[in-house]
Amino acid sequence: MAAPGRGTPTAVRTLARAGLLRPPRPDRLLALARALRHWGPTYAGGFAAAAARHPRRPCVIDDRGRLTWADVDRRSNAIAHALARRGIRAGDVVGVACRNHRGFVEATAALAKVGADIAYLNTGFAGPQLREVLAREGAVALVADEEFVAALGDDSPVRFVILARGDAPGRPTLSRLAEEGPSGPPPAPERPGRSIILTSGTTGAPKGAPRPQTSGMGPVIAMLERIPYREGDTMVVPAPLFHSWGFGNLSLGLVLGATFVLRPHFDPEAVLADVARHRAQVLVAVPVMLQRILDLPAKVRARYDTSSLRIVPLSGSAIPSGLATRWMDTFGDNLYNLYGSTEVGWATIATPADLRADPATAGRPPLHTVVRVLDDENREVPPGVTGRIFVGSDLVFEGYTGGGSKPVVDGLMSTGDTGWFDTAGRLHVAGREDEMIVSGGENVFPREVEDLLVAHPAISEAAVVGVDDAEFGQRLRAVVVLAPGATMTAEEVRDHVRANLARFKVPRDVVFVDALPRNPTGKVLKRELR
Repeated sequence: MAAPGRGTPTAVRTLARAGLLRPPRPDRLLALARALRHWGPTYAGGFAAAAARHPRRPCVIDDRGRLTWADVDRRSNAIAHALARRGIRAGDVVGVACRNHRGFVEATAALAKVGADIAYLNTGFAGPQLREVLAREGAVALVADEEFVAALGDDSPVRFVILARGDAPGRPTLSRLAEEGPSGPPPAPERPGRSIILTSGTTGAPKGAPRPQTSGMGPVIAMLERIPYREGDTMVVPAPLFHSWGFGNLSLGLVLGATFVLRPHFDPEAVLADVARHRAQVLVAVPVMLQRILDLPAKVRARYDTSSLRIVPLSGSAIPSGLATRWMDTFGDNLYNLYGSTEVGWATIATPADLRADPATAGRPPLHTVVRVLDDENREVPPGVTGRIFVGSDLVFEGYTGGGSKPVVDGLMSTGDTGWFDTAGRLHVAGREDEMIVSGGENVFPREVEDLLVAHPAISEAAVVGVDDAEFGQRLRAVVVLAPGATMTAEEVRDHVRANLARFKVPRDVVFVDALPRNPTGKVLKRELR
């Protein structure tokens, strides 16, 4: 199923609605032209252009205060000069291991101005994973918070390390580099750098998925046509910036001249406090974060005025059963859910109207995006029939840094998921192809069983995996987190599934745990449950 075409009137209406067609003041227009002429349509140009248009508007607000767009542009210029003096050149790979704070933003801007390829590292990595990914990507340097430098240890594969947050004798810091040298723009690099986003690695080792820092306005228009971001929005962003969802919103914010409210660690009540304090219009999150907010006592949630929220865009993992309706019943119809992957970018977006009509839907393809569901013979299947999901858009990547790619059919790339379109044109995702459980010859997708379990009032969270079985090949194992104060036996869990689903979907193993293992984006690490 294809999304609407690239109509110019639609693009103009979308940009006008977002407030992006208003001309700047004449003096700022000249500064904007100089910035784009120097840097071109790159991330470096995005930071410089936003500073030219909105020099005094806050860019980052974090626990250390606020930096305007002019501050970030000036400081990242100085950091870029300092990096060049230390030998960083266009095309060099530099790792970034930062939580959500100003250091992530300044490092991104400065490295873009040098032309480096930036490898964004998962903040959930332990020392061995950090060393492995840095070595595999050929990183020559690392910009990192002190905690990750300590985890890396002395056996570092990079030439030098710069602290983004923290202090250590003998270590250069971003703050010091920002004060070292000239604050004027450095020479534009010979070529724009790339952004290397790592896959989630929930079922295997994370892979590097590079993207150019130039993609035109097509993806921006596609996003704005479906999700009503506005120029100058204040965005509270607890979603990890290193992940494609958080990073995508940072990239969009360059165009919007947004203000990013950041905290290094997620705290559900602090998120509500930030929304209320800054009258934020946007809350960028992953589903598990909304679960944690809704789990707060009602009297705690009532302390904070969140009426300024216009959009709450989600991505990163599947929405658990009932979450969309519960959130909108509590906070209003402001929820937007984006389905996609690191490799293909986005595939579909569900609006509040979509989620009211069908809380389990992944939505519809936005502008400039084609989504098809194919069978094993690569033929498109009709609505209601499950198949493999393939996507085509301006955001599809060109292959992993270590080699290899996803399957491609007729120019469309596999997401690795299975699903189906309903008769209204909304996509439903059944689950990962590699998570399908074959038990006694029957195919079971865990998502259906998980949604049923989470809908039970005594169950807070659940995950289903397949484990080896001598008789059936595989059997289902349900890993269950009970709701606070609830009690339930394994047989009661099985009875609940037996009463609602086919016999072969009943888990033979039921394990109760205090919490499911998750990565920083909220995805359940199913490899740890097997």
